Amino acid sequence: MALIGSSKDLINVKIKGIDEVNKLLDSLFSKKEMRKIVDKGLIEGAKEIKAELINQFESFKDTGHSINEITISKPMTINGVPTISIYWSGPKNRYTIIHLNEFGTIKNPNPRGKGAIERALSIGQEKYVETVSREIRRSLK
Repeated sequence: MALIGSSKDLINVKIKGIDEVNKLLDSLFSKKEMRKIVDKGLIEGAKEIKAELINQFESFKDTGHSINEITISKPMTINGVPTISIYWSGPKNRYTIIHLNEFGTIKNPNPRGKGAIERALSIGQEKYVETVSREIRRSLK
């Protein structure tokens, strides 16, 4: 599933499955170091998703407030899972209407921005995984 290199001997090890990856990483890093690596990966990955959101929103931009209010949270742990959120926050309160562009309304079932968030997540998912993997590899050097 992942290709990880040991910082001590620079031998590449092929790992299949998340449990094996976690065991290897736990053996190489302390919990504090691992949390720092995961947080950096989450932040960099979220930046990739945010960039793709901006790209998707450009196609139906009016004032640009929806783009300007895209915000990335600090990394947090929810139910034991390292997590980061991307949300809308700012003086124009775009969070109140984002869902209208994403899903449409009865009067306007197919707005120009329909599905933009879903597309951004779909496109950005691969970039996100690559970014998190790259951050882990950097930490192994």
